[in-house]
Amino acid sequence: MSLAAFFVFLVVSALQLVDRYLDLARKRGSQSDEQIKLRLEIKELLKEANQLSTPSTFAQAAKLKRLAAAKEKELAKIQEQDTKGKQSLYDKYRKILLVTKVIIYALLVLWFWSTTVTTVPGHLLQPFGKMLSWRGVDSATGHVVVGILPWLFLTSRVSKLLCQKFSFVLLRP
Repeated sequence: MSLAAFFVFLVVSALQLVDRYLDLARKRGSQSDEQIKLRLEIKELLKEANQLSTPSTFAQAAKLKRLAAAKEKELAKIQEQDTKGKQSLYDKYRKILLVTKVIIYALLVLWFWSTTVTTVPGHLLQPFGKMLSWRGVDSATGHVVVGILPWLFLTSRVSKLLCQKFSFVLLRP
């Protein structure tokens, strides 16, 4: 395998890794100290309300439950505001990443358009050898010649799959 193929794979993998990281960060989000404090207060209020389950303390338990419900509404408002702000930020980053991907893919296509990216023995690519080799077979070695467009498609699919399978590495704080 040539160094060009490895280089293209590394570049495409890096772009997929950044894309996956942004996707995971958007899904996971982060909690502010205020949100954590509110969650703890809600837990404590509900715990106290559950402890007051006798008929004589029903009014106090109901009051604590109403207070916990009010705090939950407050927490929902805070989370909604944070989500809106962060969503627009992630959308900006995603657009920048998309433009970067298009530019880098275009540069790779222009750079490797007239040359082969790699040559692979024909028996390794069966039955997909025809799809990957637009230029045919290298007459000197008999290997299948792979161009840049099929290689970009193949490496983007493989790197996306690898990023999905190994996303636990990105989840560490």
